[in-house]
Amino acid sequence: MKETITVSESFPITSDKLYKAWLNSKEHSSFTGSKAIISKELNRKFTAWDGYISGKNLILEPNKRIVQSWRATDFPDKHPDSFIEIIFEPKKAGTKITLKHSGIPEGMGKDYKKGWKDFYFKPMKDYFNK
Repeated sequence: MKETITVSESFPITSDKLYKAWLNSKEHSSFTGSKAIISKELNRKFTAWDGYISGKNLILEPNKRIVQSWRATDFPDKHPDSFIEIIFEPKKAGTKITLKHSGIPEGMGKDYKKGWKDFYFKPMKDYFNK
C-alpha cells in the first residue's frame, strides 16, 4: 500500500520568489545546502540532494503550484515514482507552502514527512529569513 503525507510551512517572501527559487538550480542548491539540477520548464527532469532525489516537472502553474514525479534512491527498485504537489498560498507576511507527497512506498511516509521538515522546510526558513 502506498502512503500520502502533507506538510505546510510559511516563509517571509512572496510566492513568485519562492516558486522561482524552487525551480532554479542555484537557489534550490543554496536553500537545501545540497546540489540540485532543476529547470523551470515543463516535462524537464531534475535531481536534488546530490542525486538522492530525481523526477520530472509535470505541472507548472507560475507562482501557484508545482507538480513533479519524485523518487529517491532508497525506493524499492520496482516501486513506481511518487508525486509531490506544492501549493504556494500568498499570505500577509509572505507565503504558505503546502506540500502533498503521494505514492510513497509503504512504511516510509513517516520518515519522508520528517525529511521534508528537516531537510527542506527548516533550511528554507533559515535561508529566506536572512
